[in-house]
Amino acid sequence: MAQINKFIRDFGWARIIIGLFLLGLFIAAPVFGVRVDASINDVIVRFGMNAIMVLSMVPMIQSGAGLNFGIPVGLIAGMLGAVISLEFHLTGLPGIAVAMIIGLFFAAIFGFFYGLLLNKVKGDEMIIATYVGFSFVFFMNIMWTILPFSNPASVQGFKGEGLRVTISVKDYWYHVLNDLAKIPVTERFAVPMGMILLFAIVALFVWLFFKTKTGTAITAVGSNPDYARASGISIDKMRIISVMLSTMIASIGMIVYEQSFGFIQMYNSPLAFSFPSVAAILLGGATVNKATIPNVIIGTLLFQGILTMTPSVINNAIDIDVSEVIRIIVTNGLIVYALTRGKGGK
Repeated sequence: MAQINKFIRDFGWARIIIGLFLLGLFIAAPVFGVRVDASINDVIVRFGMNAIMVLSMVPMIQSGAGLNFGIPVGLIAGMLGAVISLEFHLTGLPGIAVAMIIGLFFAAIFGFFYGLLLNKVKGDEMIIATYVGFSFVFFMNIMWTILPFSNPASVQGFKGEGLRVTISVKDYWYHVLNDLAKIPVTERFAVPMGMILLFAIVALFVWLFFKTKTGTAITAVGSNPDYARASGISIDKMRIISVMLSTMIASIGMIVYEQSFGFIQMYNSPLAFSFPSVAAILLGGATVNKATIPNVIIGTLLFQGILTMTPSVINNAIDIDVSEVIRIIVTNGLIVYALTRGKGGK
């Protein structure tokens, strides 16, 4: 009994209830004609698509820079790497690898200046980060129309200038990671090992990084800035490193999402990822100054699981297509709930 109470206290009633609700949806799915194997496949694919973006929250949270509402800065770096890769007509694994390398390069630059700005507004990072995300997206909306891209698959057909709103990667690196070492389980369920392995590699890198001297210093800055300063740690430097790391991880996450989705969504699309990514890690048990890899895994599974299962089960139950309405209600409900949990959803 003591162990059960400890588990409930550590895991939190909120996540237990949400987890039980998700389990109930899976149990109810066959009753209403929803295939469980297909549903599990959808949840795992959506987990692989979004997990790295949620993981990008960890470094900034650990440094005390708060929740990264400015994640569009990193996502735009990933989009830039993707469209440049298409410009070179690269396909398959080399194409997505080049996209990630270019994305990491731009993300490091963007993250450096983003970190400098956040150091100037200590205490208001999350508010300013939100403004930075919106401002940078709208600035890049202008740049997407004037940058000299020429690939017919990317540019608008009327004048051959400016990037399309939606760019297909079908002929380049569509499902490269999804199909890499894919493990078929049933006719409708296959484990996308490429995405899962990439997430595991990036997560392992983050875990190992925080075991290093620099990673420990970043954690110290987030936990106790006065102690860190007294120990001779440069708080501003550690915060900049954490912001750069978060931005670089986000750029990889965006490319992983694009190869699975099949399209590069340009212009305002990065704004759609800020609140879901923040909500997912809070739902997993993170707080505004502490986050772990398990928080990322649990939060992403719960968020994407509820988001995937609720519309399909309810649609079949009432025999009316209200999936978009339900998706909006569930998504925003989970976001509002997660953002009001000061102690990581407990």
